[in-house]
Amino acid sequence: MNPSLSVIILAGGQSSRMGRDKALIVVEGIPLLQRTCAIALHCSSQVFVVTSESRDYSEIVPDRCYVIEEKLLPKPQGPLVGFTQGLVQIKTAWVLLLACDLPRLNQEILQRWMRQLSQVSDAIALLPKGEKGWEPLCGFYRTECLSSLTQYRDQGGRSLQIWLAQVSVQTIQFSDDPDIKRQEQAMLFNCNTPADLLQINLGSAG
Repeated sequence: MNPSLSVIILAGGQSSRMGRDKALIVVEGIPLLQRTCAIALHCSSQVFVVTSESRDYSEIVPDRCYVIEEKLLPKPQGPLVGFTQGLVQIKTAWVLLLACDLPRLNQEILQRWMRQLSQVSDAIALLPKGEKGWEPLCGFYRTECLSSLTQYRDQGGRSLQIWLAQVSVQTIQFSDDPDIKRQEQAMLFNCNTPADLLQINLGSAG
């Protein structure tokens, strides 16, 4: 574990494309949110789950995790708002931000990425980068980014991608080992739709 790191897990999405609560979807016998919490606890003893007050995850969130009730705004605002509200509670220098819908999340890979934090210079975030750009919901942020995020939000900004384009971000270095690199890339797959879920279940069966 890294004593200078906390974890924020976002579980406040609308799950509109999935049609049901993604946090409760069972993959390999375990609800996604419960699995994400268990992996996060291997990275930090300070794990926070941000969710709306209307959702009760008490049966699947471990007692060692802290639940933060997201204050909902009149319109759905995406992960940036939940992240900002969670950051207010963080006392460590760094925070690992995770979506709850990452069925291929791997604690060994996260721990390998954590070791790169010591190599970050002035960047405000350390994130993996995919073909479509930054992967903001599976990466590391300096807690001091709260002021920049809050200012961006108060000016009407809602996209983490647009905010990231305005700040300094360092890229997580994937492994030179092709097998490990494939695992790192696969870990960024998130389960948004029934088709995504079918893909995960077929992969598990195989």
